Amino acid sequence: MPQPSPRMTLVLGGARSGKSLHAERLIESCPAPWLYVATAQAWDDEMRERITLHRSRRSADWITRDVPIDLPEAVAASDGPVLVDCLTLWLTNLILSEADVEAATVALIEACETAPGPVVLVGNEVGLGIVPDNALARRFRDAAGRLHQRLAARADHVVFMVAGLPMIVKPQPGAAA
Repeated sequence: MPQPSPRMTLVLGGARSGKSLHAERLIESCPAPWLYVATAQAWDDEMRERITLHRSRRSADWITRDVPIDLPEAVAASDGPVLVDCLTLWLTNLILSEADVEAATVALIEACETAPGPVVLVGNEVGLGIVPDNALARRFRDAAGRLHQRLAARADHVVFMVAGLPMIVKPQPGAAA
């Protein structure tokens, strides 16, 4: 018997761990069309190449919206399955624009919990390494950890990606334990 789609899934992992591809496959298990909310900004050629690579592997059933800051509004306005990639770039954008991270976090949680379809959120786990040597990097690392903890507490399903392999941290509802 197929498992019900969790309302909110959080996919975490390190760089190049397979987070985005895994998240895409989770959303593709739902009926199309699928909304891909991209938070990256193409500030340089290397980032433009990354964005192009991500877009090239998605079919025409994906609708992409570039949303560097107004993520809660984009999720709230969705009408079906949503993939957000990624939370840590969104957090970077908020911090650099001096936005209210706490208010944005609350708004994102509310949007995810009231979205009409499943929401899959992708984030980079940045707290497994050394303590950063500057205040801005420490502030970012701490804010990312708090954001991920709050979303994980509310999520139905949490996955940690390691070398392309999903490790289930919080099983989805109805899944065998």
